[in-house]
Amino acid sequence: MRIDVSNNAKSAQYSTLSRSLAVGDDEPDRNLALELVRVTEAAAIAGGHWVGYGDKLKADGAAVDAMRSLLSTVHFNGVVVIGEGEKDEAPMLFNGERVGDGSGPECDVAVDPIDGTRLTALGINNAIAVLAVAERGTMFDPSAVFYMEKLVTGPEAADMVDLRLPVKQNLHLIAKAKGKSVNQVTVMILDRDRHRPLVDEIRAAGARTKFIMDGDVAGAIAAAREGTDVDALMGIGGTPEGIVAACAIKSLGGVIQGRLWPTSDEEKQKAIDAGHDLDRVMSTSDLVTSDNCYFAATGITDGDLVRGVRYSKGKVLTQSIVMRSKSGTIRVVDGEHQAHKWESYARLK
Repeated sequence: MRIDVSNNAKSAQYSTLSRSLAVGDDEPDRNLALELVRVTEAAAIAGGHWVGYGDKLKADGAAVDAMRSLLSTVHFNGVVVIGEGEKDEAPMLFNGERVGDGSGPECDVAVDPIDGTRLTALGINNAIAVLAVAERGTMFDPSAVFYMEKLVTGPEAADMVDLRLPVKQNLHLIAKAKGKSVNQVTVMILDRDRHRPLVDEIRAAGARTKFIMDGDVAGAIAAAREGTDVDALMGIGGTPEGIVAACAIKSLGGVIQGRLWPTSDEEKQKAIDAGHDLDRVMSTSDLVTSDNCYFAATGITDGDLVRGVRYSKGKVLTQSIVMRSKSGTIRVVDGEHQAHKWESYARLK
C-alpha cells in the first residue's frame, strides 16, 4: 500500500493547531512579529543616544533613519498609512511610502520611531519606538481629524464602558468590573490645559489621576495591560496614536473607544466632507478591522510598558514588547546588542 507522505498529508495527520490561527500565503504570518522587533530595537538604540541631550529633532531624525533602514529588510509589501511626514533633513517615513522588501503579504504600516520625542530629549519616562502592521486596507484613515477623544480600559470592563456615558459612571463600571472601590481606580491622562475639566470630574468621582507629559500609545497600552496599576486612559490625544494603540489592544483584549475631535471649523468641515460622523464612537475594530495585526515597541526611556535603552560594558541593552492579535500572543523581549555594531547611529560628540 502506498502511503502519502506529502506535506499536506502530514499536516492533516499531526497538526492539532486551531484553524483560527492559520494564515494564507497572502496574509502576514507569525514570523513577522520578531522581524518587527528588530526594527523597533534599531530605532530605540539610535534614539537612545540622544536621551537627555535636549534635542528632540536630532533624536527623532536618528530613530527615523534607523527604522527606515531596517524596515527595508522586512518580508512584506507595506504601505505607510500612519507616518512621520517630513522631518527637516531627516529621511522620511511619509504616508503612502512603500516599505519592506516588496515580497510577501500586502500590509498597512503605522510607524512612530519615537513616541515621545520631548520625553527622549528631556530624559523623562515612557518614550518608546513603535511599529504596527495590519492587513492592507484595514487601518482607519486618520488624515481628516488629527485628534480624538479616547477611553481605554482592560478586558474586565471592555464590554461595560461607553464614551458617551458620564465620566463618573464609567469609573464606577470599571471599579465594579475590577473588584475595586472607585478610590482605588487610577486614570492616566495627558497633562494638557484642555483636560482640566476632565481631571476635575475624575477626582470628583473619587478616582485618582496619573499624568503623562506625552506618549499616549504607551499610556493606552498600560491602561489595557495587567500589572501596570493603571485602570483607564481618558482624554483627547492623537488619532494616529489611537489607531496604533488599537493594534496592541486587539491582542490585549481590552477596548479603545474614540470620537473624532476637530480643532477648528475647517477641520470639522474636512471631516464631514470625508464622510465622517463626528458623533460616532468608534471602537477597537472600527480603528483596525483586521484580526491579524501586529504591534511592536521598544523602550527608549524607562516606562510603564518596558525598560529603556541601557549601556553595560560594550553592550546596549533593550527591552521590547511584541503582540500578535490572531493568536493573542504577547512577548517581552530582552535584547543584548554589541555596542560597536551600532556605532553608525551613535551620537557625535
